[in-house]
Amino acid sequence: MTRPPDWDLYQSLHAVLRAGSLSAAARALGLTQPTVGRHVEQLEQSLGLPLFTRSPQGLKPTDFALRLGGYLESMASAADAALREVSGEVDQVAGVVRVTASQVIGAEILPRILTEFREAHPQVVIELVLSNANEDLLRRDADIAVRMVRPAQAALTVKRVGMIGLGLHAHRRYLEAHGTPERLSDLAGHAVVGFDRETAAIRVLQAQGVDLSREMFAFRSDSDLAQLAAIRAGFGLGVCQYGIARRNPDLVAVLPEALGFELETWIAMHEDLRNSRRMRLMFDHLARALTAYAATSRRPEASV
Repeated sequence: MTRPPDWDLYQSLHAVLRAGSLSAAARALGLTQPTVGRHVEQLEQSLGLPLFTRSPQGLKPTDFALRLGGYLESMASAADAALREVSGEVDQVAGVVRVTASQVIGAEILPRILTEFREAHPQVVIELVLSNANEDLLRRDADIAVRMVRPAQAALTVKRVGMIGLGLHAHRRYLEAHGTPERLSDLAGHAVVGFDRETAAIRVLQAQGVDLSREMFAFRSDSDLAQLAAIRAGFGLGVCQYGIARRNPDLVAVLPEALGFELETWIAMHEDLRNSRRMRLMFDHLARALTAYAATSRRPEASV
């Protein structure tokens, strides 16, 4: 019976698919480039199929390699989750908890909340993933997720923490220099901070009848953090969470009765993690703290 390829070979393939080159994969694995190249060649020989086509532009994965990559990504996520699980006994408040959240929630709201948790449970190591994409909790890409949409996957423990309001804001310095718009049509004469490519939040506004396109923005970025930084710097008007703006007296809400929306906010984790004390404590802590934050971040009532 032919012996299957060693897992080390698959790890090297996975690293090359992720990094895009042998040299970058070698750095990620802590190996030499020739070693990673040899692993790929050995795996190709063992499987009897090419994994990459080689050209002056570098390595291009074959369709077969890309199909393998999907399985390897799932296996890597499972292996990472297993390492986090064994990092602490189930009934101890110790080990690793991996949390994922959107860019703004993760960078602006969670640091203080996670600091409070760490001070109460100093044996817990926290990993924070900032991503506006929904990480796959069933595949254990993360343990606990803060999501701005209701989780649709089965086998999850979820809790709704409230609605977070967003609206148009500008720094007081910008408004003093350029004036405050009194109606939506006035925005044409202002520097507006916005997206480069459409996002789910933008489509919500478009569904409300707000005509938005990238051409109307004087500052374009798909990074919510970059947009927020531009608003704080006084570049122009842009969308900001009310809870964040209310922490800074220099950020002023503009046209709140005409332009704004709210996003439902949820905490979710895989139901198998309910028996882990550190996971359960983190879940409950996030739920309490984010419920309190959401209460401060509601959109002002529209004028009648």
